Amino acid sequence: MDPVLLIAVLSILIGAVIALAFFGNYFRKRSSEIQSISQPELQSDPKKQPSKPHQTKKSHAKPHSHTSDKDQNKKHHPLDVNTLKGHGDAVTGLCFSSDGRSLATACADGVLRIFKLDDASSKSFKFLRINLPVGGHPVAVSFSDDGLSLVAASQSLSGSSLYMYGVEKPKPSEEVKQQPKLPLPEIKWEHHKVHEKLGILTLSGTTASYGSADGSTIVASCSEGTDIILWHGKTGKILGHVDTNQLKNTMAALSPNGRFLAAAAFTADVKVWEIVYSKDGSVKEVSKAMQLKGHKSAVTWLCFTPNSEQIITASKDGSIRIWNINVRYHMDEDPKTLKVFPIPLDLGGATVQYDRLSLSPDGKILAATHGTTLQWLCVETGKLLDTADKAHEGDITCIAWAPKTIPMGDEKVLVLATSSIDKKVKLWAAPSLPAP
Repeated sequence: MDPVLLIAVLSILIGAVIALAFFGNYFRKRSSEIQSISQPELQSDPKKQPSKPHQTKKSHAKPHSHTSDKDQNKKHHPLDVNTLKGHGDAVTGLCFSSDGRSLATACADGVLRIFKLDDASSKSFKFLRINLPVGGHPVAVSFSDDGLSLVAASQSLSGSSLYMYGVEKPKPSEEVKQQPKLPLPEIKWEHHKVHEKLGILTLSGTTASYGSADGSTIVASCSEGTDIILWHGKTGKILGHVDTNQLKNTMAALSPNGRFLAAAAFTADVKVWEIVYSKDGSVKEVSKAMQLKGHKSAVTWLCFTPNSEQIITASKDGSIRIWNINVRYHMDEDPKTLKVFPIPLDLGGATVQYDRLSLSPDGKILAATHGTTLQWLCVETGKLLDTADKAHEGDITCIAWAPKTIPMGDEKVLVLATSSIDKKVKLWAAPSLPAP
């Protein structure tokens, strides 16, 4: 054989052997890496218990332990009644049912929770867990019709969505059977990009009882732009649409009887609309009614009194105003300022303002927040009743009074709920009012 050809053949054979050895070693290492990734438990501590399988069930009820002995010792305020834990992220919204026995929370972990408040001082609470569709996180929640139907606002990159979760009520023939448990809430209607790509700031729901209204639940969604949409709670039908035309909204609220819609926006004026009902009980139109003029700077929050005849506003001008809106505005009678109070906050020269307001169901106590501070004021005098300087470990995101007293041990008390970015919801008892 030609020596040159022999050398070439030997070179090829030697190169092939070297290549096989190299790639064989590579694939053995790669196989080991894949095994170590796919079977990490082989490298874990054998003493550790295997993790529980992931629960794929969409909704379930389970007991929730709220406090331990350490938590009890951390209570720094006498009005601090309880803490609801178990949220995986910032709690962005909360709402009580009409009977006060259910508290719904919206959490940035993508879950709605409905807590049963049989006793405000209980050491554990049962709650229903509802996972929102993947891709969005809940930002606000409002009950619709009863304690097991609610409307939730969800925010995603594509815009805001509304979901109504409800439970079919058992038929009379089925009630006799006494089913062991209620069916889980399911999505009854949903709307997407309800304010185009803008987020929803607040949801406000109430039972329409004014005039010829048919008692349906109506819900107002307030966008971070300038529009507000009125929805029928049960069907999801759009009942009306208004525009504040004030650069950007801050929040909106419905009066308890469903007659008025009021919005706080970028300016010092508050716009109020009347919801007009037809004889058949349906919403006929939403028409502009009046404006509240008197603050010198932007209104940060507002709330209606229980009788729907007054509005309480807080402003960056450092004051609280109580307005009488029970006027003949059709005859150009303007709403009147009944009282003006200074906001009792000392922020060391910073702008004195409240971020949130909520009025007790008896109309006597105004709860207000700024950052992590919670205060209670007497509506009659404007005097400060009590303060919790660090009510939460992070900024308070939402506050709401239960519409009725809640059992707490052997008594019934007015209860305020607060939520925060600290992943907690707290329950507070109402402070005592001064003797008349």
